[in-house]
Amino acid sequence: MLKRIFESIYRRLVVYLGVNRYVNYLRRKGVIVGDNFCAFNLDTINIDLSRPTLITIGDNVSVNRNFTILTHDFVSGIFIRCYSNVLPSTGHVKIGNNVRTGQNVTILKGVTIGNNVFISANSLVTKDIPSNCIAGGSPCKIIMSLDSYYEKRKTACVNEAIEFMRSIQERFHRRPVLSDFREEYSLFVDGGNFDQYPELHGFIKKQLGEHFDTYIKTHKAMFSGFDEFLSAAGIQ
Repeated sequence: MLKRIFESIYRRLVVYLGVNRYVNYLRRKGVIVGDNFCAFNLDTINIDLSRPTLITIGDNVSVNRNFTILTHDFVSGIFIRCYSNVLPSTGHVKIGNNVRTGQNVTILKGVTIGNNVFISANSLVTKDIPSNCIAGGSPCKIIMSLDSYYEKRKTACVNEAIEFMRSIQERFHRRPVLSDFREEYSLFVDGGNFDQYPELHGFIKKQLGEHFDTYIKTHKAMFSGFDEFLSAAGIQ
């Protein structure tokens, strides 16, 4: 009993100290965790450590609020009362590289998730999810390929940005400014005009990381700059 209390207190302390300490804690317990693990709202993350050696998490994995991994279930409690017998139920959870989740995602035992996968919010993952796709639902299923979603987002993100621009003008009665659109830089910043936006340099370099040089060399923004970006929403 005291051991469980101490473990609970220690885990809360680790969570309080941040994601790096939490990752080290998971590794000491026996979970394989790759590089660049990121957890938002860490105090809500629930990774089942009753069988930590069954969990493998790859590189560049980001999970969100109320993310849960389970390596077992509780059905044996029913069996005890019905059959006077215990039948344990366990299974691995393997998560590949470059995987992200929305909020409130649960992964059940026996599941393998491939590389380059996004799991949408409120998903219950009960079966394997292959690489290079967008998946979601309860139970979680493939929605579309990553390539298809990427092409779809090229148009959708512009329409969303225009809606955001107009909402700023309508609600705050002012012209939108560059700092409002830090997340939308790819629509108007590329190698040809990067030097014109020094206030975004740190954010862009941090977000792109090792891919920054490739972005600067190959990316062609849809708009020639921030002013043309604003003009797309009819803002002068």
